[in-house]
Amino acid sequence: MTRHWRRLRHSESAAFWLFLTPWLVGLLGLTLGPMLFSLYAAFTRWNGVAAPEWIGLQNFRVLFTTDLDFWPSLGHTFLYAGARVVLGTVVALALAAMVNTPIIGRTFFRTAFFLPAIVTGVPLFVVWQWMFDPQAGILNYLLGMVGIDGPDWLGSSTWAIPALVFMSLTATGGAMIIFLAGLQDVPVELRDAALVDGAGWWQRFIRITVPLLSPVILFNVIMGLISSLQVFAEPYVMTGGGPEHTTYFLGLYLFNEAFSYSNVGYASALAWVQFLIVLVLTVVVLRFARRHVHYLGS
Repeated sequence: MTRHWRRLRHSESAAFWLFLTPWLVGLLGLTLGPMLFSLYAAFTRWNGVAAPEWIGLQNFRVLFTTDLDFWPSLGHTFLYAGARVVLGTVVALALAAMVNTPIIGRTFFRTAFFLPAIVTGVPLFVVWQWMFDPQAGILNYLLGMVGIDGPDWLGSSTWAIPALVFMSLTATGGAMIIFLAGLQDVPVELRDAALVDGAGWWQRFIRITVPLLSPVILFNVIMGLISSLQVFAEPYVMTGGGPEHTTYFLGLYLFNEAFSYSNVGYASALAWVQFLIVLVLTVVVLRFARRHVHYLGS
């Protein structure tokens, strides 16, 4: 019997490592390996072809002191990320609250609001590029119907970032579904008790629903913050970083340094600075959440 169990444990262990090995190979070869090499490359002058030349902290020194593009790019990235996270969270929560009520066609609205979140990529951005067109775009056509001259959305340094933020709001379906799941977990007894005490809909929502949804809000804020600070595809396809570098966000700046100018070492330094910014802001949000996030039963 002991020999049988030993043989069984050995076969289970072999099966475990057999199934785990492809994941480990992928993790080491496609994730950790490139990350560690990019950390080394950040301290080198390297064009991606010739042998890297070790230069120490020079890339970071240039980045923070003499690079004329870094600080404006960082500022525009923060502006875009802040607007997208705040407005995206509010819109997603409002949509979730709406489709959580017993309205006619609730299933249709849930599907309609979620659908744009799964239609992503270059084709979607091309469609939005047409919609933002100042001459043939549908947005300016609708504004013209009410007597408003629409702006050159993507060609104006004033309207380019708001246009990209507005486009991102149509893809809040994923966050909406998460909020919807959180709303359905809020105990009905608490809302009914508040209703009996004379609390209106807004009071019940602000004083009961939102505090109990705070863990879900925290999750959506962090995920939105991480994705917004790394935005790349939208400006790359729709504006190319323009106009006047208004949408030249960190992700696009990093890409151009690496693949347009072959400054792979400098781009690696920029990538690690971007990573540290995302990490620090995430930690700050989590620390802030300790006092403002409420868990049911705690």
